[in-house]
Amino acid sequence: MNNVRDLIRRKGNQVFSIRPKDSVFNAMKMMAENNTGALLVMEADKVEGIISERDCIRRVDIQGKSSKDTMVNEVMTSKVLYVETSQSLDECMAVMIDKNVRHLPVYENGKLVGLISVRDVLKEVVDYQRFMISQLEHYISSSR
Repeated sequence: MNNVRDLIRRKGNQVFSIRPKDSVFNAMKMMAENNTGALLVMEADKVEGIISERDCIRRVDIQGKSSKDTMVNEVMTSKVLYVETSQSLDECMAVMIDKNVRHLPVYENGKLVGLISVRDVLKEVVDYQRFMISQLEHYISSSR
């Protein structure tokens, strides 16, 4: 099975980020504009946290706060789990399921190289399984 490096090569390494003192409104606007479910919260090229659509709903709207008056650092997740490019997609899925997270930053040699979602990982796994099924079908039909 493929590893995270292979996924990043196919998907691309674009990472959308926002600053901790930006408003949650700006974070939601940026997520909508870029069709993404999460943003890394960064200050001077250092990951300070991650904010997701889920964070915005649960920690702002449901509590009756204003997204324009609430800062990203008030609702972001500060303890950010991550994966390395050498890790397998199975390991990524296990982390995402076990820790109930949908997005993971990807690092290689201590440098941020991308951000993957559970959808990215699932797509890769399904594509790999389709490929394997195709290969097995070809093998079976050619050995008759």
